[in-house]
Amino acid sequence: MDVSVTSRAVGDRTVVEVGGEIDVYTAPVLREELSDLIDADSTDLVVDLTAVRFMDSTGLGVLVGALKKVRTLGGDLRLVIDQETILKVFRITALSQVFTIHSTLADALEE
Repeated sequence: MDVSVTSRAVGDRTVVEVGGEIDVYTAPVLREELSDLIDADSTDLVVDLTAVRFMDSTGLGVLVGALKKVRTLGGDLRLVIDQETILKVFRITALSQVFTIHSTLADALEE
């Protein structure tokens, strides 16, 4: 599998750093990590996708599912995307209007 997912607490938020490719084969790794964090009451998430080289619709589905779950619990999920190729996927699907997207981790943590 060509994906890495790690998480760490930063103040009241949890930063989830994702690297590699998120596709039908690797998306379950991300889904499991996000689900475990949310189940453990980490509902203020920042998902850092700056090290992601590729993402398909399966990855988008994982992120949409996590967003819905945290919002029902009163939380929030922000994304950090600095690559045009990944950002384009969110624009084409109009998910750029659904997610709060920042270009740097520092910006996402400031809010």
